[in-house]
Amino acid sequence: MRVFLERTGGFAGISKRINVDTNKLPQQEAEKLCQLVAAADLFQLPQQIISSYGQRDRFQYQMTIEDNGQQHTVIVSEAALSSNLKTLIEWLNQAPSL
Repeated sequence: MRVFLERTGGFAGISKRINVDTNKLPQQEAEKLCQLVAAADLFQLPQQIISSYGQRDRFQYQMTIEDNGQQHTVIVSEAALSSNLKTLIEWLNQAPSL
């Protein structure tokens, strides 16, 4: 599985890109990532999730998942993140980019 995350926006407007490939992670970390992706149910999410109220200087995330020949991209505003998506993004922010 490969996960690509790009964070844009925020007060400074600095973007951040993260690429993680489970084939290059230690087995325990790869399993954890797979669990987080499954818990967030990423392949079932719509392509875009926006908050019902706009806020300036918030982050926007674009996440692409590639697994078993499937690919799905989700764009979500920070204010619309579910707790499972927050947990996944926090984990990805701590993971080594591979």
